[in-house]
Amino acid sequence: MTALDALLALLAALVIVPAAVLCLEIVAASRRRRDDGETNPPRTGSIAVLMPAHDEAAGIERSIRAVLAQLRAGDRLLVVADNCSDRTAEVARAAGAQVVERRDPALRGKGYALDFGVRALERDPPRTVLIVDADCLLEPLALDRLAAQCEACARPVQAQYLMRAPAGAALNLRIAQFAWLVKNKLRPLGGAALGWPCQLMGTGMAFPWDVIRRAPLASGHLVEDLQLGVALALDGHAPAFCPGALVTSVFPTDPAAVASQRTRWEHGHLAVIAALGPRLLGGALRRRDARLLGMALDLMVPPLAALVLGIVALLVVAAAWRAIGGSGVAAAIAIVALLLIGLGVMLAWARDGRAIVTSGELARMPFYIASKLPVYVRLFTRRQVEWVRTKRDDSGR
Repeated sequence: MTALDALLALLAALVIVPAAVLCLEIVAASRRRRDDGETNPPRTGSIAVLMPAHDEAAGIERSIRAVLAQLRAGDRLLVVADNCSDRTAEVARAAGAQVVERRDPALRGKGYALDFGVRALERDPPRTVLIVDADCLLEPLALDRLAAQCEACARPVQAQYLMRAPAGAALNLRIAQFAWLVKNKLRPLGGAALGWPCQLMGTGMAFPWDVIRRAPLASGHLVEDLQLGVALALDGHAPAFCPGALVTSVFPTDPAAVASQRTRWEHGHLAVIAALGPRLLGGALRRRDARLLGMALDLMVPPLAALVLGIVALLVVAAAWRAIGGSGVAAAIAIVALLLIGLGVMLAWARDGRAIVTSGELARMPFYIASKLPVYVRLFTRRQVEWVRTKRDDSGR
């Protein structure tokens, strides 16, 4: 075996594993009942909802009202108006929320706002802290279901967090909605069926007070949620999934905002895989912890477009090498990886995607994947390393 054969075989192994994990999770989700309601005992303790907000005056009132409608006596909602240049604090107070304001232009990012909010709660700590973004809506019973499961399992809990395309949106946004559903509903649902912990998703999260008060929140990382989930898992507090609690948001329609949001998520996700994936995997192997190993394997599945583009690139190189007399093993493995992803996507569409895209529109998904190529080119030329707020539509939604 030549050095190039060995390198291609190694790369093939690196793509077949995440492809197999993705397919396995979707198969497991497809076999699970559609009744996603939780059966935990009713919650008994008080909750505090933290809502970090940066220049969200246009849309925060709707989010606040959705939270207030689900609070009980003794519960509270605390909005952290973080480095705001608009009327976010005033609008939040008028809508009925408690508000604290933070100003520190040198330390920007959602993680710093969350840490500031937790410190503000220390004077009268609740039993459970829930985090909901200022551009998200809670579906009915979401708070009770999250808090009840958090009390029952005494560890962090993640709601089902879905992003939706606006009415009349172009196909690329509806395909993005379908891809988001695969990532944030079906994969964690399948992982839960396999007994694996769940990644944190940034909103719709519940934490026992003793866990969140010690958590490493103060960060400007692009995807502080993934980073936090890994840190908590390594500390013995791996998050659980609560599919019966639903939190939703809407994709922006402005092309520049969509591109900025996509770049932030995907660059941050790939950075976490590179920085923390091996650490989580190593921790799972040292502890012989099958659940932590499942979480590590799930974390190391890159964004779907990145995975497909990587496999296609490997297939092209491996096929060219095979044509001039090299080994065909890597090309064969790459083909199997693409088939596994295709199977997973079709199962996901058959289970939950029909209402989002038609079969004919799904066939155009390769064009959607190809459109993301500039995002990954910028990873090597202009990698985004700082948090930037996504521009909302005029409605705030």
